[in-house]
Amino acid sequence: MVPMLKKTILTSLMFTVLLQSQLLAEAPFWPGWLGPQRDGFVKDFRPPKHWPEKLEKAWQVDVGTGYGTPVVQGDYVFIHTRQDEQEVLQCLQLETGKSKWKQVFDVPFKIGGGGEYHGKGPKSNPMLAEGRLFTMSISGVLAAWDAETGKQLWVRDYTQQFEKGHPYWGASTSPIVSGDRIIVHFGNDEIGALVAMDTSNGREIWRSGKDGTSYSSPLLANFGGIHQVVQWNHEALVGVEVKSGRELWRYPLPHLTHNQNMPTPSVHNGHIIVGGENRGMFSLRPLKEGAKWSVKERWFQPKAALDMSSAVVIDNRLYGMTHYNAGQLFCLDTETGEFIWQGPPRSANNVTFLTMPGYVAALINNGHLKILRSGTPKYDEVRSYKVADKATWAAPVLLQGKVLVKDVNTLTLWRY
Repeated sequence: MVPMLKKTILTSLMFTVLLQSQLLAEAPFWPGWLGPQRDGFVKDFRPPKHWPEKLEKAWQVDVGTGYGTPVVQGDYVFIHTRQDEQEVLQCLQLETGKSKWKQVFDVPFKIGGGGEYHGKGPKSNPMLAEGRLFTMSISGVLAAWDAETGKQLWVRDYTQQFEKGHPYWGASTSPIVSGDRIIVHFGNDEIGALVAMDTSNGREIWRSGKDGTSYSSPLLANFGGIHQVVQWNHEALVGVEVKSGRELWRYPLPHLTHNQNMPTPSVHNGHIIVGGENRGMFSLRPLKEGAKWSVKERWFQPKAALDMSSAVVIDNRLYGMTHYNAGQLFCLDTETGEFIWQGPPRSANNVTFLTMPGYVAALINNGHLKILRSGTPKYDEVRSYKVADKATWAAPVLLQGKVLVKDVNTLTLWRY
């Protein structure tokens, strides 16, 4: 009886552990801009067999202005916004939208001329890692918070080191986490640095370069067997070793006059695809030969140029929106740079893309969420949902059976 009892208890424990592991794996997790890998791909997402004609609004909360994406872990969603002259960080229950905690802090800011339409709300996207929430204010101050309680853990303000801590229209680059370090570019249009800090206390680990910052965000990638931060700053596209902060390679691609370095590049199959306002699109390959690095141009596509919208890649196809033709969605072959299809002109001023098996989700700035079939020879729109009455510039969050959408001042949970 005793051995049998032990066997029964062990079996029960193993089942419990397996069930808990499965529940943890299925718990909603969206740690930052464009998902877990910052590539727009919604891992393990199971699209419905038939997309419904309409989405059901579960709740809507007035949260304030700003373009930062919501982030999600388990039963909670976190959002960083602005209300009047203060920035607000709050934690809401995912199922109900009810507040768990809220932090409010003064952030004086004067928007650069021409940027009034976009307001003074934060443009950087928050990042969630190991129970800590990281935010970058519109003025360029990085802060860490306890995700459970909302308690501020540490703050790093590099404003004094660079005279001004943000580019002309405010800090828009989003921090990224690699292991025990958080990496972000501090500074302004003229001067700055890529900085890695300890996530637990904000201690500076390394500092790289003196280039000014841009509105683009860093990515993590591996080239030549080295884990790197890939960043398009004010002057160039650079690769920096995560471990040491050593700059490995550089491809000059500077901000020119009004042509801003805004979109975040895409990394795919050992190549980097990058494109900016009025400058076409490039496919570049960093190469390591011995101790030396070089960057080779694979192809150039002059008829597509990304303005503020970042592109995404799935199945050797890049989906983006060119500002040519007054805003036109397109699909490129990542191997050749040739167009596979071009959508209707005059479609949008900004689009955020997410990919999933068989589909591409495109949130247009006019409040429409379009579901496109991927892998097709032409533009194939499956559904179009009206998800907001006001402009939608923040990236959406796509969870199983749920979509979170932030418009000018509200956050809405939709179900399907």
